[in-house]
Amino acid sequence: MKKNYDILVIGSGLGGLVSALILAKEGLKVCVLEKNNQYGGNLQTFSRDKLIFDTGVHYLGGLSKGQNLHQFFSYLEIIDDLQLQKMDENGYDKITFGGDEIEYPHAQGYDNFVQQLSKYFPEEKENLENYCEEIQRVCNYFPRYNVVGQNNYNEEILHLNTKRFIESITSNEKLQAVLLGSNFLYAGDSEDTPFYVHALTVNSYIQSAYKCVKGGSQISKLLIKKLREYGAEVHKHSEVSEFIFNENNTLTSVKTTAGKEYSATQFISNIEIRSVIRLIGESRLKKSFLNRILSWEPVSSCFSVYLVLKPNTISNFNYNVYHFSSKDLVWKAFQYKKENWPETYMLSSTPSKHHPEFAESLTAISYMDFAEVKEWENTFNTIANQQERAKLYEKFKREKAEKMIQALEKKIPNLRTAIKNIYTSSPLSYRDYIGSFEGNMYGYIKSSENPLKTMVSPRTKIDNLFLTGQSVNMHGILGCTIGAFNTCAEILGKDLIDERLSKILNLTDEK
Repeated sequence: MKKNYDILVIGSGLGGLVSALILAKEGLKVCVLEKNNQYGGNLQTFSRDKLIFDTGVHYLGGLSKGQNLHQFFSYLEIIDDLQLQKMDENGYDKITFGGDEIEYPHAQGYDNFVQQLSKYFPEEKENLENYCEEIQRVCNYFPRYNVVGQNNYNEEILHLNTKRFIESITSNEKLQAVLLGSNFLYAGDSEDTPFYVHALTVNSYIQSAYKCVKGGSQISKLLIKKLREYGAEVHKHSEVSEFIFNENNTLTSVKTTAGKEYSATQFISNIEIRSVIRLIGESRLKKSFLNRILSWEPVSSCFSVYLVLKPNTISNFNYNVYHFSSKDLVWKAFQYKKENWPETYMLSSTPSKHHPEFAESLTAISYMDFAEVKEWENTFNTIANQQERAKLYEKFKREKAEKMIQALEKKIPNLRTAIKNIYTSSPLSYRDYIGSFEGNMYGYIKSSENPLKTMVSPRTKIDNLFLTGQSVNMHGILGCTIGAFNTCAEILGKDLIDERLSKILNLTDEK
């Protein structure tokens, strides 16, 4: 039996869920189809030893009252139910380097950011103030960064280069490395990354930084709860395997691998852009568009080690550590030497429920090329579709976990004796669960030389098919949320979206 909807959303990553909810709130009949066992894309969590681990979202920015993500989540009616824990205000991120004992803090609040770093770089105070002013200036040029207003991208801003910009702010190489130290958040080749990518990523966290208590999946759970309240349907284990078009090249329906057919007036794709191209069929698309998309290079993938700790053994820390074995690595952190892996890592901890001064688990993540797991690329393994991978793969993961623990022991000398259990995920895990090309973390590499190459309109050449998600323009919680509002503005009209969001801004002002 074929079901009929106003809007069909393919994929339940953040962009898809937010788009679906915006449209459902307008009274449209909406359905979301997800191939996996769990909704949420990068918001997915998993449980081991009765503990929850995040796969992608480790912390959120811009969530204090009056800030942009708070406003967007207010409109989506999920802000009041989010369980959040504010991170260390004097250092939500700490940047560390091999052979240097100092943990350089990134603090919350622009004045505090300058103040905390000025302790280590007293002669750089004015340069740090200029840095904060400049990242705010660049962010203000982006459509919807301030919720309403600013319709178009500023081309001059898009071409700003991170390396050149950071070098223009300060000639102090250690401070340059510290300011770039959280570039893991965009997997940046800092020599070629557009500065706007750095600015949009970092600015939100300087405004405010929070962890999701019980993991990032609460965001997708709250969005799905709201979707159902507004009458939308959400189905998992529903992988779309075919697009069906009429003679006018209009998309009329989709089929799932289970053989069900869903028809709709309009469609939003929140899946990997290469997967959409396969479903559309290359013959329906312009050769120039196809070549452009297929020439994009994926951002690096990663290998994660999840450590379950024995009770009351390791002190909890309410910040993330970004570690580089040398300060020069910040420019091209993802280009590592296999024999020296991990040359960089991000480390975070989760407090124990009963003794919050101690950590119950640690998560450490480092870059990993898909090439390292390529020999197993034809195997596929998720909860919904389980296959055994070779024993060699298990051995590979054990060896990598051991190398990571050795690196972490330099920072936490008593770590090994505190470990109860070890779990891992590789680029294959990210590919299988998130659906990203070669397990990439954040879509595709952006270049300041040709910034428009990786920017795609939410509107496709097929009149009733729209795109959203991290492979369309910006990644991250804020990037995907703004992207979803931009996608819906193409469907509902920009004026309507602005009107809805202006009400939220006015309510905040009144309060």
